Amino acid sequence: MKKLSFIILIALTACLFSCSKSSNTPATTTVTPTPTPPVTPPVTPPATSADGDVVGKLVVGYQGWFSAKGDGSPSNSWNHQNIEIWPDTREYTNTYSGSPFNQNGGVTQPPFTGNMGNGSPAVMFSSYDQSTVNTHFLWMQQNGIDCVALQRFGSELSNATLKAQRDGMAAKVRTAAEATGRKFYIMYDISGWTSFQTQIKTDWTSYMSTLTSSSAYAMQNGKPVVCVWGPGFSSRPGNVTSWTDVLAWFKAQGCYVIVGAPGNFVSDAANQSVYTTANMIMPWEVGNNTNFQNFQSQNANNLSYCNSFGIDYQADIYPGYAFFNSDATKPKNEIPRAHGDFMWSQFAAAKSASVKSVYISMFDEINEATAIFKCAEDATMSPAGEYFLTLDADGTHVSSDFYLRLTNNGQKMMKGTIPYTATNPTSFQ
Repeated sequence: MKKLSFIILIALTACLFSCSKSSNTPATTTVTPTPTPPVTPPVTPPATSADGDVVGKLVVGYQGWFSAKGDGSPSNSWNHQNIEIWPDTREYTNTYSGSPFNQNGGVTQPPFTGNMGNGSPAVMFSSYDQSTVNTHFLWMQQNGIDCVALQRFGSELSNATLKAQRDGMAAKVRTAAEATGRKFYIMYDISGWTSFQTQIKTDWTSYMSTLTSSSAYAMQNGKPVVCVWGPGFSSRPGNVTSWTDVLAWFKAQGCYVIVGAPGNFVSDAANQSVYTTANMIMPWEVGNNTNFQNFQSQNANNLSYCNSFGIDYQADIYPGYAFFNSDATKPKNEIPRAHGDFMWSQFAAAKSASVKSVYISMFDEINEATAIFKCAEDATMSPAGEYFLTLDADGTHVSSDFYLRLTNNGQKMMKGTIPYTATNPTSFQ
C-alpha cells in the first residue's frame, strides 16, 4: 500500500511539473491571417445619376499655372516654363516676353528674347491674366466644352505666395465661367501633399466652398462637385484609411465626390473601399498608349464595375503625350497624336462601350503636350532654334484649333447629336 501511494505521489508531482512548464512556455503555432474580404456589390445596386453638370457632359482639366513676370500675379515670375508644345498666342489680349525656358531636366536658360520661326517675337501668355482666362473660356464655349475641373495643387498651399496665386486663379475662373455659361469645379491634386488629410478639409471650409455660391459652380444631383485626384496611386501620399476618410468627409459636407483613380482601379483589391466611397470614378489614362479594342474593353469593364455599385463613371481621353523638354531621357513625341486619330479612337471606344461622361486631359497642359487648346501648327509658329513639338509632327498639317474642333465633334458623338463613327470626322483646316 505504501509502495502504491509512493508511485501515485510521484505521478502527481510529474504532472504538476509538466503543467507548470507548459503554462510558462508559449506555444509555437503558425497563425494564418484572415484575408480582407473583397468588396461585393449590392444585390440590387442603386441607380446611377441622371445627366447633370458632370454626368453626361464633357469636362476639361484646366491647369491655370502659367505665370509671367509683370503679369500682376502674387508670384510675379515665370512659372512652369518647361514647355513641350508651344501655344498659339495670336488671339491673346496680353502677352509677355522674356520667358526662361526650362529644358531637358530643369536647366534654366536665360530669358528668351528671340523670335518665332516666322520672325515675329516669341511671347507667352499668363494664366493669371483675366483676359487670358476669358479667351480660354470663349474657346470652350465655341467648341462645346461644358465644364472645367480647375486643378488645385495641395502641395503649394503651404507657401503663402503660391496659395494666393491659386486662390486668385479660382476667382478668375469663376468670373470667366459665369460670363460664358460654362460650369467649373475644384479638383484637388494630392501629389506631394503629405498633410492632405487635414489641410484639404481646412482649405475647403475656409475658402474653396465659398465658390459653390456661384451660378457657374458645377452641381450634380443637387450637390456641389469636388474631385480628389491621387487616391490609389502608390506614388501619392496616403493610404486606404486616409483616402477613404477624405472622400467620406467631403460627402458628409454635402458634396458629390469624384475620385481621380489609377487606370487599374477595378483590379486594385487593396483600395476597393476607397473607390466605392466615391460618387464618380475617373481613371487616369495619360501614358496609356493602346488601341481602340483595348480602350473599348477597358471602358466597358470600368463602366460595368461602376454600375454594379451605383457609381457614375467618367472616361479619361487625351490627345497624345511628350515630356522631352523636361526630361531628356524621354523620347521626343513619345505618344504621337497621329493628327487626331489617337484621340478620336478613344472617343469612339468610349461611345461604343456606352460611356456618357468624358474628362479631357487636358485643356492647357503644354508641359506634357496634352493640351487641346490652340498650339503651334509648325516650326514657323514656335521659337526659332529651340525644340518644341508642333501639331504637324507626324507630317500632316492641322490648324491650331484642330483639337478644339475634334473635341467638339467628340462631345456631339457622345451625346448622340451626330452619328457614331470610328473614323475622325474633323477637317484638318
